[in-house]
Amino acid sequence: MSKVYEILARTFANECVGTCFALLGDANMNFATVLADLGPRLIYVRHEHCAVSAAMSHARATGDVGTATVTCGPGLTQVLTALPAAVRAGIPLVIFSGEAPLGAAWYNQEIDQAPLVTATGAAYLRAHHVPRMAETLRNAFVQAREERRPMVVGVPFDLQAQNWPGGDLPAPSRDIIPALRPQPPHPDDVAEAAELIRSAERVIVMGGLGAVRADAGAALRALAERTGALLATTLPARGLFHDDPFSLGVAGGFSTTLARQVFGEADLLIAVGAQLTQHNMDKGKLFPKARILQIDAAPRTLSQGRVTADQQMRADARLGTEAVADALDAAPRPGWRTDAMARAIAETPFDTADFPGDGALDPRAVVGALDAALPRDWEMVNSSGHCSFYFANMPGRPNERFHTIREFGAIGNGISYAMGVAAARPDRPVVLFDGDGSLMMHVQELETIRRHGLNILICALNDGAYGSEIHKLRSEGLPDDGAVFGRTDLAAIARGFGVGGEVIEDLSDLPRLVETFARSGGAAVFDFPVSDRVASPVIRRAHPGGHSGTERPVSLEGLW
Repeated sequence: MSKVYEILARTFANECVGTCFALLGDANMNFATVLADLGPRLIYVRHEHCAVSAAMSHARATGDVGTATVTCGPGLTQVLTALPAAVRAGIPLVIFSGEAPLGAAWYNQEIDQAPLVTATGAAYLRAHHVPRMAETLRNAFVQAREERRPMVVGVPFDLQAQNWPGGDLPAPSRDIIPALRPQPPHPDDVAEAAELIRSAERVIVMGGLGAVRADAGAALRALAERTGALLATTLPARGLFHDDPFSLGVAGGFSTTLARQVFGEADLLIAVGAQLTQHNMDKGKLFPKARILQIDAAPRTLSQGRVTADQQMRADARLGTEAVADALDAAPRPGWRTDAMARAIAETPFDTADFPGDGALDPRAVVGALDAALPRDWEMVNSSGHCSFYFANMPGRPNERFHTIREFGAIGNGISYAMGVAAARPDRPVVLFDGDGSLMMHVQELETIRRHGLNILICALNDGAYGSEIHKLRSEGLPDDGAVFGRTDLAAIARGFGVGGEVIEDLSDLPRLVETFARSGGAAVFDFPVSDRVASPVIRRAHPGGHSGTERPVSLEGLW
């Protein structure tokens, strides 16, 4: 006779789970052990937070539901930073969590788990009735797919140990969810959008993750050519137009110096499959002269306290964009698509500020050297924190090879995200871009990477501090002692975990070291000691004092 945990493992496996990230405890170890014997690959991490964070990037890389399992009580409370990140990024997850035994008079790890989970925006499903447990677990996958957010299923571990009362397993979620076809736009919306575009002279066409998922890149390029527009993306969609000479890159806080100045002159923004968030719109300051047309399958009037758009069209990103382009005049307008503009985009540094040297590497020079040395077909993972601005500005990297999740703004996730991508793309090396403060938060996962044979190269900008905090403290005229820790020898720590480690102080050594890593594979940490005096534009705008940079604006004269 089967145990309940065996039936639940079979239900989980029936969802075509390829990889599950796990940390075992009393309330989930039987389930996870059986699951591993049913075919899915289990990656056993060192911290529960990392299990859920890795599942997030695995879901983003595969386009499927990410999965993880943790035990009850402290196992579940450890994931509470990862859950809101997944909620805000719209990532579907199913997390099998144990619960304290219902039949025990007292259990030291008992806690009311549901309020903790729902406070993050995730859903909590209690599985307390044995005959319906398998269906409850299946329903979690349905809800995760439909709502694109995390589902945590709580199962008391004394109920898991009971005998299964019998009955067929529920049909997997894929078999019961209808295949919804892309939604075309309403003709009246198309006509109104075309009229708005005809009245504009300087247009920006911006794609978000909705455009990526709808495979709308070609349609957006065609619309931009028809209207003489320049292209841009949201941060998660960066690289959608990586090879287009008229792409300005990311729109938002991570925009280049040139892009910000050009955006300031636009009179129309066509946002396709983009949420139009505070960061993406730089709190409304990025497009001061532009009207906004939003094309989205589910447009919203308000986003993070702001009215999103002047005009909206409800439609699939690709179908809506194609319909609008077809409604415009056949002859393309020149707009600001000139040779001078293309040269400026290609040749202007992404950050034009000058900083006095202090003997350490300039993080912008490190990024340039990495972009030149790293093969184009490797997977790139950008972490969060001060360093992430620099790494986001690698113009030659396509979206499908560059992974960014930072909606919650938490550092410490990078190594987990790299593990998730490495599990999803085992045929390609994965490069993680991180900072020393972020990497040190979960450096223990280097052991997980080595044990599971994940092919990950970690490139860390090491300023010996929490980069954002030191610049903010200095701008306030306050001591930065609490955010400065000294440059930890990250390469030595890596070697202590049994993986490669190099401190790189001369960037001319980088091509040779990358070539060596390409031949050997495995895992390694490249530690770049960088200046703590170079402040990113994001910091300089929000905290204008306390740094020694000299801004150099870009002249727009003659670009169109």
